[in-house]
Amino acid sequence: MTAPGPPRRPTIMEVARLAGVSHQTVSRHLRSDGGGLRASTRERVDAAIRELGYRPNLVARSMRTRRSGRLAILLPAASFSGPARMLAGAIAAAHAAGFTVEVLSLDGGAEARTGRMLELAASGQVEGILSLAPVTADSDRRRPDGASVVVSADYDDEMRGIGEIADGSILGELVEGLAKAGHRRFLHVAGAPQFASARGRRATYVETVDRLGLESHGVADGDWSAESGREAVRSLPEGCGVTAVIAANDVVAAGAVRGALERGWDVPGDLSVTGWDDAPVGAYLSPSLTTVAVDLERLGAGAMERLIAAVRETAPAPRLTSLNRVIWRESTGPGPWR
Repeated sequence: MTAPGPPRRPTIMEVARLAGVSHQTVSRHLRSDGGGLRASTRERVDAAIRELGYRPNLVARSMRTRRSGRLAILLPAASFSGPARMLAGAIAAAHAAGFTVEVLSLDGGAEARTGRMLELAASGQVEGILSLAPVTADSDRRRPDGASVVVSADYDDEMRGIGEIADGSILGELVEGLAKAGHRRFLHVAGAPQFASARGRRATYVETVDRLGLESHGVADGDWSAESGREAVRSLPEGCGVTAVIAANDVVAAGAVRGALERGWDVPGDLSVTGWDDAPVGAYLSPSLTTVAVDLERLGAGAMERLIAAVRETAPAPRLTSLNRVIWRESTGPGPWR
């Protein structure tokens, strides 16, 4: 007896027969340029593809059209939750446009990443490359004809947020909102200073307090840990007048709330606390945490959409929404003496 071979793959002709259209129509639909097709035709083709489990033969298509249907994403080897969310958004946008994606996590700095990018661009294996970290300044000059490249340098070689991710300007909205609620004396518990995002939030805090004529007890140096938030609040001298703590992230904020409770202070009755990142658990704490939500999935999707537009030689759609937004919850309230 001979072992059964692999199951036969359905063909584009079979998809066409099941959908009641020509194979040229199916091909046009798969190329994602079927703008002249009726909605009902697209729906029939999609239904036939799902029913048959049809997958395009990428190798054959690449040889015929010089299109592989593949994209690559490059990022440093270090990994944290932010890059994972950005990757999820980028990959979802690529899949929605009909591309497959290969993610390459590379050791080394910008030079190593640039070398791999140039190698991929010349290989013909991918149609586009998205780098989520910086490449060398001369990469454009060294780049061969071939794959499109978009550099969305949102993280450095240590996967620390830079560029738009490091923009702390919306923290001013937190301070302004608390000032309107009657708060006059603030404390900022900062993140680790080697992070551009921590420096950006600290600078915005100092500028906003000064601009609004408020008082600051100062900036407590932190390291993104809950303990740094707890210790900063526990160290406040009695009668210091601080009624609002602006924490560098939600973890620090959770520590600040714990420090307040250990001193017998009510949150937000005696002390309002804000965070940053909108960690999922923050909405379920008691009190729930006021925070800044950062749409990293949208950031990743936007970077991928720019790459796809470059591959297809079309104009990318502008992003109409801000990356950051404040979410007011129970951990903030009126100033105690309002």
